[in-house]
This record gives sequence, structure tokens and C-alpha cells, in this order.
Amino acid sequence: MSEQNLKVVLRLRIGAHDAHYAGELVDGAKCLQLFGDVATELLIRLDGDEGLFRAYDSVEFLAPVRAGDYLEVEGELVSMGKSSRKMRFEARKVIENVRGEPGVAPSAANVLSPPVVVCRATGTCVVPAEHQRNQR
Repeated sequence: MSEQNLKVVLRLRIGAHDAHYAGELVDGAKCLQLFGDVATELLIRLDGDEGLFRAYDSVEFLAPVRAGDYLEVEGELVSMGKSSRKMRFEARKVIENVRGEPGVAPSAANVLSPPVVVCRATGTCVVPAEHQRNQR
């Protein structure tokens, strides 16, 4: 598989079990977990192996995430070395839970257009050459 323009997108609803703080606020580490899932899929598609996440170069938490929100999480391969894969990640809130606001129905939600970027990161994963499907 060509590494050019290799992207993975994951969409999911954040459950009540993910709420960690008052106001159904979700811990920022949830986005990092989702970035790890996206990175794993990228590596499997590229190398046929899950690889290992080596390090984040940067992480920005930009907006709150709450239980009931829907996220779209995207990862993109930026560059490759012999065993390293540099990736860029972005999590966007595409539907926002609005429960609990005065005068709002208990099941109400807003479709956000445009989506709100809640987290961005860049990081590096490693797949040892002997684990790569198509050893280069």
C-alpha cells in the first residue's frame, strides 16, 4: 500500500462511562487513546503490524468533550523512515450533546457545521523492519 495520502477516520459517540469530571466532562486522555487506535489502524494498513507508539511531539487540547458528543478522529501518515512513521492527528466534535441546558429537551443535540476541533497532535510510531509486511 502506498504511504502517500494514507488516512484513517474513526467516528464514535462518547459514552457516559467516559465522563470523568463534573458536567459530564471527558478526560483529554480519551483523545490520546483514540489517536492510538487510529495509529494502530494506519500501521496495520501500511505494514501489517500494530507497531508501537514511540512518542507524541505535540498535543493541543482545544475544546471540551462531554459524554454524548460525537467525535470524528482522523490520523494521517506524514513521513516514513526505515521503521518510524510520523503521523498527524485531529479530533473534531461533529455532534454536541446539549442535554442539561435550560429549556432543552433531554435528548437534544446539535450538529456542528463546521465541526469543532477538540484536540490536535503529532507523534511517531515504530514498526521493526522484521515485522513489516513488505520489508523495504
